[in-house]
Formats: sequence, structure tokens, C-alpha cells
Amino acid sequence: MSEERAQEDAKLNPEDLENHVKVEAGDAPGLPGDRSPDDGHGAPQETHLYKRRWMIVLLFSSYSLCNSYQWIQYGIIGNIFTRFYDVEAFTIDWMSMIYMLTYIPLIFPVTWLLDRKGLRVIALVGTALNCVGTWVKVVSVRPDLFAVTFLGQFCCSLAQVFILGMPSKIASVWFGSEEVSTACSIGVFGNQLGCAIGFLLPPILVPNVEDMDELANHIRTMFYITAGVATFLFILVIFVFQERPELPPTQAQATARTITPEEYSYTASILRLLRNKPFVLLIITYGLNVGCYYAVGTLLNRMIIRYHPGEEVNAGRIGLTIVIAGMVGSLICGIWLDRTKTYKQTTLAVYVMTLVGMIVYAATINQHIWVVFITAGSLGFFMTGYLPLGFEFAAELTYPESEGTSSGLLNCSAQVFGIIFTICQGKIIDKFDTLAGNIFLCVFLLIGSIITGLIKSDLRRQNANRLAKEEAEKRMLERDYGATSQISSQPQTSSSQA
Repeated sequence: MSEERAQEDAKLNPEDLENHVKVEAGDAPGLPGDRSPDDGHGAPQETHLYKRRWMIVLLFSSYSLCNSYQWIQYGIIGNIFTRFYDVEAFTIDWMSMIYMLTYIPLIFPVTWLLDRKGLRVIALVGTALNCVGTWVKVVSVRPDLFAVTFLGQFCCSLAQVFILGMPSKIASVWFGSEEVSTACSIGVFGNQLGCAIGFLLPPILVPNVEDMDELANHIRTMFYITAGVATFLFILVIFVFQERPELPPTQAQATARTITPEEYSYTASILRLLRNKPFVLLIITYGLNVGCYYAVGTLLNRMIIRYHPGEEVNAGRIGLTIVIAGMVGSLICGIWLDRTKTYKQTTLAVYVMTLVGMIVYAATINQHIWVVFITAGSLGFFMTGYLPLGFEFAAELTYPESEGTSSGLLNCSAQVFGIIFTICQGKIIDKFDTLAGNIFLCVFLLIGSIITGLIKSDLRRQNANRLAKEEAEKRMLERDYGATSQISSQPQTSSSQA
């Protein structure tokens, strides 16, 4: 999108002018003459927060939900789709892993496109691909059309590349420094809620019936519902989603706006990030944690059915419990970070508790089904709750680099480890048992916890906002002192002399 179009989309309306709020003391408007119109650097610039920012993040969260729902749509009833399409269980596993595989080579060009064209273009392409994929699935409901349904899932996996790295970018572009972590958590919240619905609805909409025609009708109904929702969200994005607000929400974002596309080198940015040792360690630890989550989600149906035959619906409900607990964890962690700014301490604590939760889950999965619900929920609270922590910690460690680039590298690592863990754990479960597969994941979570403890907490974005506040306060003091000196130096009037 052109700069003119971005400005046109972001024009103030009367309601926004009436309801806008100043950010903090450090983000106060600069004095006349403070700003250089040529370079935009130096003095603090005017900042505003707009009410529409909540509409933007909620719309993003909604279409992220629709896409992530389809990630586990096949896997959670894998035994049913295996019978309907007459394929192997490992083939159905690829219906989830294709989300991971397409992300790895495409995230870099998509992140470049995000930096060049902005949020709106990425949102339009992502929702369009998601919409197309859902309608392809609608026409694939025949036992001999597995290739068509795979094509539909492939389109949705392409859409995911345009969605997964956006939460931290939206939070940075639209939200104040005291709410970026909460906003990022809301963005990730949609992805998690979509996974939760993906665990819950397919076992309910597609029961394990013997009659193939009846089964086809159930599958078709599920696909039609998904396509309708995806189409509605695509239309909303066309008419509602905006590029950015007219005025930046923070001084850090104001500084970022002064970097023109011609000055920005995507390759150089990646190389700088890969030379940032704390961020490289975070890439590894994030990949290990989220890769374990992907493996558990993809293979959950197989793990539960092995110990609890005929419990497809409860397997979905256990997946739902994992994600819902994680959503609560995400929101709590986001609010906690906004208030305390203890990024490393919170990330390390959540990581260690994820390891503990995985050990308890592995030890109790063969117990009564209600015990599995409790232990799986405890695991999900920390494992899924870790997702926004990684995004926000990365944004702090890598400022002023693009949030899209840093989150893209995190997600790329997660997809690589997700594919490796899913394949390896699946083979271990088939050759040995579920306990051995879960112990395999516990080992890597232990390694991730140790590496997390080694990450240096260099909060660059917080430091930038702090320095901007100090500079603004300094300029206000200088102005007040100058005004006082000017008044005291004025000659007394005749009346005052009298």
C-alpha cells in the first residue's frame, strides 16, 4: 500500500479526536520548534492512543482464530479421517504438519512483504488465502478426493504464514508502552482460541458413524461452517482493517517511523538479529517449547485413544482444556509483564513450570480420564501461556528491529522443531509407548529451561521509552526555567514601583 493510502485510511474521525488519550508523561507533545521536520529525530513527538486499536486487534484475533482452528481440524479426529479417505495415520498427521512445513521457507519473503507493504496488505492476503482454502475443502468431501482436501489445507497453511507473526507488530504499531504485552496476548489469544475450538468442535460435528454417506454429510457440514466464517471475516478485513494510526502510540514507534523503506535492509536486519546472542538463545528455547506443544496437539488423539479407546470426544475436550488453560495463562502473563517488565524472570518461571507440567502429564495419561483433564490443563496453562511471552521478550531484545522479523524467526524455529518432534514422538509411540514419547519431549524442555536461564535480559525497547520520557521531562524543565527567568528579568512597572 502506498504512503498516501495509509494516511487516508488512518485519518482521524471526530469520535477519535474526542476520545483519544495522551500516553504517559514521556510521550507528551513536543514544544514548537523542538522537532526537525527534515529528519524527525531528536525531540519527543506527539503521540495518541485511539479507541479503534481494540477493534483492529480483535479483528486480527478473529481471523487468526479461524485459521488456527483448521490446524488441528483433521488430527483430533484422525482415526475418522483415516477411515473416510482410506489413508494411513501418518498421512493425516501431515494435515497438521503442513502448517509447519509451509511456514519455514515462506516466512522470510512474507516478513519482507510486511516491512515493505505494511499490516493491511498482509491481512488481506492472509484472509483471502484462508477463505479460498475453506471452500476448496467443501468440494473435497469424497473418499477419492484426499488430494483435494490436502490442497485446501495447504492453502490455509499458506494463510497462516501471513498471520502468525503479526501480534507483536500490531501491538507495537497501535498500542502504548504500558499495554503492548496485553495487546500481544490478545492477538495470540485468537490463535489459541482457534486451536481450542479445533479440539472441541470436530469430534462433535463429525461423530464416528459407520455409514459413509452419513459421515460425508457430517464432514461437509463442518467444512461449510468454516467456509462461511472465513468469508465473513475476509469481508470485514476489506472494509475495517487499517494500516496504522495517524499519530504513533509511543516514542519508540515514532522513532521507528522515521526509518524509510529505502533505509531499511531486510537482509541486514536478519544478520543483526542472528548476531544478537540473547535473541539467538531465545530462538532455540522458543522453538523447543512451542515445538513440544505442536507435537502434543497433533498426536493427542493417538495418545488418548491408546489408553482410552472410543474417547474421541473426550480427546477433543482434553485438547480444549489445554488451550483454554493456556489462554488464561497468556492473558495473566501479558498483564503481569505490562506491570512488572520482568521479562526474563517470567519467561524462565513459565518454562520451568511447563517442564513440571509435562512430567506430571506423562505420568498420569494412563490414569482415569478426569485425572488427564486436570494434568493436561496444568500443562496447557504454562506451555500455551508461554507463546506471547516469547514474542514480547523478543521485541525487547531486538528493538529497533522489526517485530515481524523477530517473531518470524521465532515461529520458524517453532515449526522446525514441531515437525521434528511430531515425527519422532509419533515413531516412538508406535514402536514403544506413549510414556516414552512424552519423556522424549521432557528431555528437550529441560534443555530449553537451562538455556533460558542463560539469556541476558537486555530490554532495549523499555530503555528507549525511558530515555524518551527523561528527554521530555528535561525539555519541560528547561522551558519552565526559561519562562521563569524571562519573567523575573522584566523591568518593574510604574504602579509596582509606587
